[in-house]
Amino acid sequence: MKKLNCYRFFPLAAFLIALISASAMAQDAQPDTTGLKLVPADSLVAPKPDTALAPPRVLIDTVRYRFIGDGNFTRGNVNRSLMVLRAELIFSGPVINIATNPRFTYGKQNGILAERDSYLDLFVDVFKKRRTYVFGLAALETSNLRRIDLRQMAGAGIGYRVLRSKSHDLSLTDAMLYESTNFFEKATVTTIRNSFRIKGKHSFLSDKFRFNHLTFIQPALNDLSNVRWNTILSAELPLNKWVTLRTSFENSYESVVETGRKRNDSRITFGISIGNK
Repeated sequence: MKKLNCYRFFPLAAFLIALISASAMAQDAQPDTTGLKLVPADSLVAPKPDTALAPPRVLIDTVRYRFIGDGNFTRGNVNRSLMVLRAELIFSGPVINIATNPRFTYGKQNGILAERDSYLDLFVDVFKKRRTYVFGLAALETSNLRRIDLRQMAGAGIGYRVLRSKSHDLSLTDAMLYESTNFFEKATVTTIRNSFRIKGKHSFLSDKFRFNHLTFIQPALNDLSNVRWNTILSAELPLNKWVTLRTSFENSYESVVETGRKRNDSRITFGISIGNK
């Protein structure tokens, strides 16, 4: 019985010995790489990690805004009430600058409606961060004071930044405008205007006092007697980063008006502004 068991396990033992021997011979056949220097893969073929990711380009990266309420009220021999609501919105980016300055004016004198005027504009400036830039503009206007049912303006021009610092900003622009004015009674007047603008913002006493000014001079190119201008001067006293007390003086002139309307208007208002601008 013992001999029979030995004969049974002999083939198994022989198989195990053969398997171990084959494994040893396979290991001996492999080349010795311990003394060889590994060569890195071709740097042109191997992918490189992106070490300088370009920042995504954005159209608008800064938003500035301000909401303004001005007015004056008198009672006595002349009952006068005037309210002017304005907004200043600026959307700035690396290349373009979009600005709008909507305005609504409402006033009564001795109970009779005098002003119910609205104005909406849109400026698109290209490369405004440079000293010289180009821009396009469009505007819509209605005026009960001047009996204007609808005025439309559109054009383009060039601007030049005369001065820009932390305390002072002064720019000049010149544009060509197409203008169409529908009066309540007078026939529609269309013209091409040259529009010259001076705009400045100045701060004094470590920004404790501000003075802003904006002036438009707009003669018609086909009729030099047809001229318009508008000037707004404002003095401001900032209370904090968001709230500012202000007073403003505005003068406007139009040579073409309806019968019975004066060409020149002036007003002084007092109010407050709120915003981050």
